[in-house]
Amino acid sequence: MKYTLPALSYAHDALTPHIDEETMKIHHGKHHQGYVDKLNAALEATPAQHDNLEDILRNISTYSTAVRNNGGGHYNHSLFWEILSPTPQNLPTGELADAITRKFGSFENFQEQFNNAGATQFGSGWAWLLVKFNGELEVSSTANQDNPLMDTNPTSQGYPIVGIDVWEHAYYLNYQNRRPDYLNAFWSVLDWAVVEKKYQEALAKIK
Repeated sequence: MKYTLPALSYAHDALTPHIDEETMKIHHGKHHQGYVDKLNAALEATPAQHDNLEDILRNISTYSTAVRNNGGGHYNHSLFWEILSPTPQNLPTGELADAITRKFGSFENFQEQFNNAGATQFGSGWAWLLVKFNGELEVSSTANQDNPLMDTNPTSQGYPIVGIDVWEHAYYLNYQNRRPDYLNAFWSVLDWAVVEKKYQEALAKIK
């Protein structure tokens, strides 16, 4: 199957001032489109042994580096756009809120741990909140376009429900080298209503 660039559900300038319009245009229309195009090319050269991208990533050790890098790039960015909103639900509720408090002690402790994962990721990569395959929440980070689904990271493998891109192309036009400022701004456009749906979907998959 051919993968395609998902359309945004909001305008390029809708997340300003937290994420600026020019960054959104370049990040979505050029960087993400590039991952899609290169993933399709890589799968033509190395036909997929699995039916969908999630299963490919869960078995990524059996694929080429090009599939790993570009499949991860497509999956990660698709999640990133989906959980952002100009009119977000700013805090988790219900089961997810309870799970965060249970795991991290408080929402504020979770935010601190997540921000630290993003700030200390050396070079390019991502910070994640994931549902491990045993149902527990965990904060982690990965290099480049890797993500928690991949079987190359078995000690912290699971379904990502929050991810933030800490490659410089995600924030440099607006924040230059101030990655912590970008991480703090992320909370203003993160839609916990979407994250709660992804949490429930992840729990359903591991049952």
